[in-house]
Amino acid sequence: MRRACKDVTERRKVIRQSQWKNMNDFESKVQEITRSCLKACDIGTLQVNVGFRCNHQCTHCHIQATPERTEMMDWATMQHVLDTARKIQPKLIDITGGAPELNPLLQRFVRSLRENRHNVQVRTNLTVLLQPTMETMMNFYRDTGVKLVASFPCYTKKNVDPVRGDGVFEKSIEALNSLNAIGYGSDPSLKLDLVYNPAGAFLPPEQSSLESDYRKELEANFGIVFNNLITLTNMPIGRFLQLLRQQNQYREYDRLLRESFNPKTLDGLMCRHQVEVGWDGTLYDCDFNLALQLPISCGAPSHITDFSLATHSSRRIVTGNHCFGCTAGYGSSCGGALAG
Repeated sequence: MRRACKDVTERRKVIRQSQWKNMNDFESKVQEITRSCLKACDIGTLQVNVGFRCNHQCTHCHIQATPERTEMMDWATMQHVLDTARKIQPKLIDITGGAPELNPLLQRFVRSLRENRHNVQVRTNLTVLLQPTMETMMNFYRDTGVKLVASFPCYTKKNVDPVRGDGVFEKSIEALNSLNAIGYGSDPSLKLDLVYNPAGAFLPPEQSSLESDYRKELEANFGIVFNNLITLTNMPIGRFLQLLRQQNQYREYDRLLRESFNPKTLDGLMCRHQVEVGWDGTLYDCDFNLALQLPISCGAPSHITDFSLATHSSRRIVTGNHCFGCTAGYGSSCGGALAG
């Protein structure tokens, strides 16, 4: 019996040594600071990517969404999400894409989540709400009490259109005005947050000061109000990685992210407090890992049909060197900056 126990211990030791031997630079950095691998703490957020189709083709898009993408979550997978949400009762269901509105099942899905009394937010690119097939979407969001998180990378046209396409700034302003008109941003039950992305290979500024600038400029020039600003670092993956390489900026940007590593961001990293469900039911630690096709592993099941609260809420996080983006400067997450 003692020999068997010793053999098991030795095998575990070899496995651990093998894991750390093959660590990427980010994981090595975390190990150096914490003396441990990065692990989940809880599942406060269930993030759901309902598909990669989008009406834009933005230069910073990490999942390389386009109007031609066909990946789309079906109802059977949505039912698994509903079942899982019912079991774990997360604080938030965070729906993303692509443009989530282009999934024809979105309204049915959101309505079912709200009937089960889940707190739901949808990440919208704003302009999709102006398409001819979307006449009822804004009122649907209002009537179901969904929080909106709107992509709006800057408050000036010169910094938006080069990233998102000609005419996008004006359409975004039009959508924001329409949302304000039905209560978003002013009614306490209709939250409207905006998301800032840098236009190039640099880090976001301090979130609260930038929020003040946004609030001042948008209200003065367009009469627009909103609740909070979220700053999000561009990850060196997907279409943004292609742009960095085209402009010979990848090495410089990678060095910036590494040299800006902030250990104060580690506790709040979004991967430690959420699970993401991909359009086909595959489980990921975050939307960036989804883009890189790095599903949950390290002993935890990688599909929603095998979800386990006990296992997934304490799982080891799958990391890569792109993770330096979340820990650079003030930190970055789907909820905004992580350190003051």
